[in-house]
Amino acid sequence: MTIKAIQDYYPDEFAHCYGCGRLNPDGLHIKSYWEGGECVCHYTPKPFYSGGIPGYAYGGFIASLIDCHSSATASAAKMKEDGFSPGDLPPPRFVAASLKVDYLKPTPMGKVLELRGRVKEMKGRKVIVSVTLSAEGEVRAKGESVLVLLPEKKQ
Repeated sequence: MTIKAIQDYYPDEFAHCYGCGRLNPDGLHIKSYWEGGECVCHYTPKPFYSGGIPGYAYGGFIASLIDCHSSATASAAKMKEDGFSPGDLPPPRFVAASLKVDYLKPTPMGKVLELRGRVKEMKGRKVIVSVTLSAEGEVRAKGESVLVLLPEKKQ
């Protein structure tokens, strides 16, 4: 794993995202790390992210984690494809064009959640990423994101 998360390398103007922005004081501050051929994130939800079932996470919170982790996965994979590592230059920024989440089992609060993102397809400005979200050794949700690279002038 790298010492700094992929999101720590985002330029300040792109570091205000609710899910992963290091400059958003009220955000989730998720951190994703390139590890081998995938991107990994560990996150422990706070009690106020609970959903309608006491002790379990809100679905929108789970979708936010998958969304931001997918974007970081796409950024890291694009850098790797272009022959760079985090820190060599600011990571390319991707935004979601589509996000699909399947909720397989309730996700417990107060437990470490592990997200693993893998690139399924990379073609031009489009990257498709699949993510699994696990807790206590069980996959609780799966997501697939279609991400689009922001034009150079908006990065």
